[in-house]
Amino acid sequence: MIELSPAARAVLDAAMQYEINPECYSREIAAAALKAAADQVVPLSYEDLWTDGRMLQYEKRDPVREKFLAIAAELEGGND
Repeated sequence: MIELSPAARAVLDAAMQYEINPECYSREIAAAALKAAADQVVPLSYEDLWTDGRMLQYEKRDPVREKFLAIAAELEGGND
């Protein structure tokens, strides 16, 4: 079994809080939500980073996107 990071464990625990069916897809749902949040924080397209005529600071926001995606990858691929 792969042990989840504290961040991934916290997300999974929150997603499973009201789970009553062992066949639920809490892990997959949580991973999908994190990916959607990452796309809102830093879109993949540089064109999407323009706002009010100026480029948003991609370098400062990219690490946040990577953290979201890393937790999502843990949830998608790991066993707890």
